[in-house]
Amino acid sequence: MSFFLQVSAGLVLVTLTLSLQSAGMAALIYWARSHFARNLHRIGLWHSAVLLVRFTIAMLILHMLQILLWAGFYRWKCFPSSESAFYFSTASYSTVGYGDIVLPLMWRTLGPVESVTGVLMCGLSASLLFAIVTFLVQREDRYSAEGATPVEERASAQVHAGRSR
Repeated sequence: MSFFLQVSAGLVLVTLTLSLQSAGMAALIYWARSHFARNLHRIGLWHSAVLLVRFTIAMLILHMLQILLWAGFYRWKCFPSSESAFYFSTASYSTVGYGDIVLPLMWRTLGPVESVTGVLMCGLSASLLFAIVTFLVQREDRYSAEGATPVEERASAQVHAGRSR
């Protein structure tokens, strides 16, 4: 019976964690697409760096929410304090796993399950950040190959049109 409870709790926690990650990434992808669609010009180095920082902070917040999900369960079933539950969850999710705080025997398999889940969620986040960096680099390369941004091209065409009159 104890193992069945661990497996059930693990499945629910993993499903909720994956749902949080998926919803968060979908929201970030939607935001990125709408942001990039509005800005049809060359972004530039500074703006690209700011975008990357914003995405990274959003991903960190997303991971903290997932850690808090697990910590909430640990506080409910395993630890007497929220601090201990959060500390254990953070150590497990990040795979640091100091071992100074351990789960009760009945729930001990959840620690490794959270670690594997944390690694997978971090991998998903890294892949999205990589895709964003790739998009930014390709966008800069495209505008560099063309020699100018559309805004610069229009301004240059207007200047040339004015000279030819």
